[in-house]
Amino acid sequence: MTGRSDRWAAAAGFCRDCEAPVGDGEGRCPDCGSPRLVRDDELFELAIAHVDFDAFFASIEKRDDAALRDRPVIVGGGRRGVVAAACYLARSCGVHSAMPMHRAMRLCPQAARIRPDKEKYAAEGRRARAIMERFTPLVEAVSIDEAFLDLSGTERMHGAPPAVVLARLARAVEEEMGLTISIGLSFNKFLAKMASDLDKPRGFAVIGKAGAIPFLDTLKVEDLWGIGPAAARKLARHSIRTVAQLRARDRGWLVAHFGKLGAHMHDLARGHDPRAVNPHHETKSISAEITFEKDMTRIGELEEALWKLCRRVMKQALAKHLAGYTITVKVRHADFTTRTASTRLGEATLLAGRIFRAARPLLRRLHGGPCRLVGVGISNLEAADENTLSASLDERASRAARAELVAERLRRKFGEEAIDLGSGYKNRDGDK
Repeated sequence: MTGRSDRWAAAAGFCRDCEAPVGDGEGRCPDCGSPRLVRDDELFELAIAHVDFDAFFASIEKRDDAALRDRPVIVGGGRRGVVAAACYLARSCGVHSAMPMHRAMRLCPQAARIRPDKEKYAAEGRRARAIMERFTPLVEAVSIDEAFLDLSGTERMHGAPPAVVLARLARAVEEEMGLTISIGLSFNKFLAKMASDLDKPRGFAVIGKAGAIPFLDTLKVEDLWGIGPAAARKLARHSIRTVAQLRARDRGWLVAHFGKLGAHMHDLARGHDPRAVNPHHETKSISAEITFEKDMTRIGELEEALWKLCRRVMKQALAKHLAGYTITVKVRHADFTTRTASTRLGEATLLAGRIFRAARPLLRRLHGGPCRLVGVGISNLEAADENTLSASLDERASRAARAELVAERLRRKFGEEAIDLGSGYKNRDGDK
């Protein structure tokens, strides 16, 4: 190590609050007295991190409203919706993300229930990304509140090894945003992600090469990032319930039974992950959905909701300069069964009217009784701009495209209800 990093050359770890190097036996920082110490034999050799904001939406609401500071907070839709985020006080009552809101409020009746403010959260997400990019250009956003960072080669620029730089990042987020993050540090993305869940909230966990297999051997297969419930159940039918048992199966057997996922599981069980941190992470789909306050049965009401969702998809796609060839509709029925249907267009679009015309027959095909949720999305994306969208179509369609784009610009300026084509979606067919 050179420059300031000589400071940590012989250290076993460091203090996250003042950066002082620490030895093996110290329980508190010898300089500032903080107990927030990080140690690992490979600590100063690792450079791949996963940064995860702690209860992002709920923490923003608590930060912005002093009356919420000491109360459990649950962010989500109405009683029919699901939990988008829960603060740690609410989590201590058993509340977690994606839980039905009515169940969450039964578990934690004293909680403040907050409707999501997506624009505010998106703005805070952009602030967070900008702070992270001050420390490394290699930032791969996974979602609005988490990202992978590669700090390889940044030691000379910062005068400190990546682990210390990550502690600086955490302090910057707290000072500038009033929020906290948990950090996982490792030698690849998979293990960095696993590490970030080990010490929440405001945590900093490390998994080095020597500790990877011992750590993985404490886990069940469903604990692995990327292994869903369906795959876990299928593995269990073959008496594979732990990561150690998974690692005992050879690659050929796993591929034969699970295809590409089998090869991926073979690597995960060994702590392997060749994927690089990609700051230009490709968006694969753009979608919007709504959970109704009460089950919807009338096709006309469902189609009106579908039209509004198509407008939301258009707004997102315009912001990302993307259009899609494939239109997908999702319906969740009253019994919680979920069905989807898709169609492929001859030309990529982001226009709400074109999406709706393709999605409407899909919705009618899926409709078969009371619905609690409907969603629509576009995929098979390609780059698009407003000029291309209008110029590439025939004259009649070109005029319609220009009208939609003008309407969207007016909504941005004057509000979502300022204008809608044809007074918005109308059920002209008289559906019951």
